[in-house]
Amino acid sequence: MRDWKNNVSFVLVEPKESGNIGASARAIKNMGFRNLCLVRPPSEITDEARWLAHNALDILESAQAFESLEEAIKDKSIIVGTTRRAGKHRGLSMPAQKGCEYLLERAGENKVAVLFGREDKGLLNEEVAECGLLLHIPTSREHRSLNLSQAVLIVAYELLKAGHGQKQTLDRGGIIPLSQTPSASPAVLVNQKELKALYSRMTGVLKLLEYLPRGDRDLEAKIMQNLKYFIGRAGITDWELRMLYGLCSQIEKKIGKRGEKPDVTTKNLP
Repeated sequence: MRDWKNNVSFVLVEPKESGNIGASARAIKNMGFRNLCLVRPPSEITDEARWLAHNALDILESAQAFESLEEAIKDKSIIVGTTRRAGKHRGLSMPAQKGCEYLLERAGENKVAVLFGREDKGLLNEEVAECGLLLHIPTSREHRSLNLSQAVLIVAYELLKAGHGQKQTLDRGGIIPLSQTPSASPAVLVNQKELKALYSRMTGVLKLLEYLPRGDRDLEAKIMQNLKYFIGRAGITDWELRMLYGLCSQIEKKIGKRGEKPDVTTKNLP
């Protein structure tokens, strides 16, 4: 199995402080990762960023920059956000340790993106909506906010620890992990670009069935967002994707043949 760490990307969304980018590059290299992605970063990397990177200039200089989050994650299969704010409309949230163990099961064969928000306000609601899962780092109630690069370091450490499986041995007086890869080989999952097309098709079918109430844009958005959370959290294989497209096609075909729409009212909605 290829090194699972190469499948993990740390995505900083609109980082404002160049120094935090450098410190984040150092943090992920400390833990054996290499992929740093930047969404709308500062126009230039400063000397402070290079100094804080400290022997991780290769990570800093090879970081990929994107104009939009959509571009940054389109080839990823699992999207995870980091946040200190929870809520029933923000999807499933796990402590970082548990969430990283969950991610590890999927990172062996699939590209994973871990999103970190702005220093001052974190991830916006529409960015959280792209995530199948959220991670939170337990902190003191008196002071919950973490520095951006600190959050990157903690998540990278929890991923590394999960990968080691906490099996360690002594070698030359140090602690060397026995396991470098996930213990199981997960299914290969489709990426976000393919999922986005599926969500569009599903929206059309649900409207055809009148499951999405006509004119109620808020309820339509809520239903589709819950479907995205569900599918995005678990991921789907190419076979499952084709199966769902097949179901959509059969529904469209049956409705078209009957020349009428089924009587499905909003009282059946969750």
